[in-house]
Amino acid sequence: MKKLTILLSSLRQAQGIAFLFLLASCAPTPTEPQTITILTHDSFAISEDVIKTFEADNNAKVAFIQSGDAGSMLNQAILTKDAPLADILFGVDNTFLSRALDADIFEPYQSPVLSDISAEYILDKTYHVLPVDYGDVCINYDKNYFAENNLTIPQTFEDLAKPEYKDLLVVEDPATSSPGLAFLLATRAHFGDGYLDYWQSLKANGVVVVDGWETAYYTNFSASSGKGPQPMVVSYASSPAAEVFFASEPLTESPTASIVAPGMCFRQIEFVGILKNTLNQALAQKFVDFMLSQQFQEDMPLNMFVYPVNQKAQLPEVFVKYAEVAENPAVLSYAEIAANRDAWIEAWTEAMK
Repeated sequence: MKKLTILLSSLRQAQGIAFLFLLASCAPTPTEPQTITILTHDSFAISEDVIKTFEADNNAKVAFIQSGDAGSMLNQAILTKDAPLADILFGVDNTFLSRALDADIFEPYQSPVLSDISAEYILDKTYHVLPVDYGDVCINYDKNYFAENNLTIPQTFEDLAKPEYKDLLVVEDPATSSPGLAFLLATRAHFGDGYLDYWQSLKANGVVVVDGWETAYYTNFSASSGKGPQPMVVSYASSPAAEVFFASEPLTESPTASIVAPGMCFRQIEFVGILKNTLNQALAQKFVDFMLSQQFQEDMPLNMFVYPVNQKAQLPEVFVKYAEVAENPAVLSYAEIAANRDAWIEAWTEAMK
């Protein structure tokens, strides 16, 4: 009897082990991370640990394709819309928005996080694209130059054409530069059909035109590392904060400031959209939600020097102290910009020869 009991006990143990082995063999194996690809411009930047948070929370791998400036990026998305290179496009702004919508490259998505987003930035009411950030393109000036020369800070476009400001302004070509185009649009909003006459007056007053922002800011601008000849440059209202943040020695004030008088700045709003024909729609929606989340939005200012659109996002101290927001920026609808942008640039190019 004792031997039989031992035999039955051993049999039960063997059955239990076999059952556990069967359960283990039936358990699902961990799935490989799903890759989500974002097509964006070369200025995109975000902290690696923020991206890793999304990857860990969603068993995902995030890949970025950087494709030049916003115009080049959009061109690539339109040309490949039937077989998209990515799942998401980020970085189209209000100067290119109508073109992007007309090309029908996005899937509509109304993120639940939109409840935290300021309504003024939601330009597309069909939700094919959602706002992520904004920034004001303004004239920045060298504070020391104006103080040392006892020169008043100009407060209007008309001021810039006055003799006391001759040869003091550098701008970017609107045909090759995003801030250059934004500044052209601000003058168009202010002067209407007379904007070319105004540019002729700037030309007569010695305005300097260069291809892009880096040349304007780092070579021509007198307050930059290049110590150039112009004490005024078309840049961003966040640039004074960047001067402090990136200074080699701690600064108690920025060497530059922005002219944010009414109508003197143009507000750029950047958008994100899910590309049609994506095979990762569910994960793409999660990443859009993530870009609008407080964590992502609070990480943007010190990476891209833009402002968050999420009302819950807190600004870093350097932004609060040294960056400015234009209370009354120039206004042009994205539809009007789309209808006239190329013609305005061509006319400007001809006038400024």
